[in-house]
Amino acid sequence: MAFDPASLKYDAAGLIPAITQDTGGAVLMMAWMNADAVARTLDSGRVTYWSRSRQAFWVKGESSGHVQRLIEMRVDCDRDCLLLLVEQEGPACHTNRRSCFYTAIRDGEEVEIMAPLAG
Repeated sequence: MAFDPASLKYDAAGLIPAITQDTGGAVLMMAWMNADAVARTLDSGRVTYWSRSRQAFWVKGESSGHVQRLIEMRVDCDRDCLLLLVEQEGPACHTNRRSCFYTAIRDGEEVEIMAPLAG
């Protein structure tokens, strides 16, 4: 069966959350995609998100060089969330960390569990 980006369940703003995971299983980040970003990602193999703040497409790594190459796109059972399996080049987070999920809540306290990458 051919995949159609319009078959996904987008929110009222036309967006769907996309969770990005590297080939080793680490969750790197969550960002938003619209139907055009989904199609562009599938067509190019370079992950393309929709920036809500800029109201523009955001090709991951276009300015930073920290490219995400799509290995596989998965759709959840409700068709309202995507999982992107990627080959990540460099850090995924704008804070220069491998993952955006670098803060843990432990015993009611926020604890940074991942330092920025050297360089």
